[in-house]
Amino acid sequence: MQSVETLEEKEPGTGLHPMRLLLILMIVSIIMMFAAFTSGFIVRREEGNWREFDLPISLLYNTIVIVLSSATMQWAYASAKRDELGRVKLAMGLTVLLGLAFLAGQWFSWGDLVAGRTYFGGVDANPSGSFVYVLMGVHGFHLITGLIFLVKTYLKTLRYQVHSRQMMPIANCTIYWHFLGALWLYLYLFLLLNH
Repeated sequence: MQSVETLEEKEPGTGLHPMRLLLILMIVSIIMMFAAFTSGFIVRREEGNWREFDLPISLLYNTIVIVLSSATMQWAYASAKRDELGRVKLAMGLTVLLGLAFLAGQWFSWGDLVAGRTYFGGVDANPSGSFVYVLMGVHGFHLITGLIFLVKTYLKTLRYQVHSRQMMPIANCTIYWHFLGALWLYLYLFLLLNH
């Protein structure tokens, strides 16, 4: 039988909160997924039977909206560090509204693509259009998860669980939201340069 040893000295922690580690792993997996999608896009384009088309101008407007939402999210984070909870609530509310505006804009962009005869599937579809719909759709799905994360953090703010001494929820939310914004910028530039 083994004897039980007492812990004489506390060992230093890794300094990485389990929720932060989970967020990092999630971001890495999303990066890998979109790297696969964009690699597949490039490989498939080189095989031929690829229809070139102009991206709708609405995607540029959506890009501006997502950049603005990143700014309001950063404002919320900075306000939480200063315990300005009224500003945190306002900034997070604006971020949610801008996120919803981005999703609505993506929906209208899909309508613009259809109006330009770029389809996801069917007889008239081409792989080039299908890739655009998939990239936008999967990003939109992750943006919805970001909005859920935002709303949960907003509710914590209403219960005074987000402030300068409790930054983990809003810090993780800010990291994920900035990641989604950066991911969209990458996708938009990728599509712009490859069409």
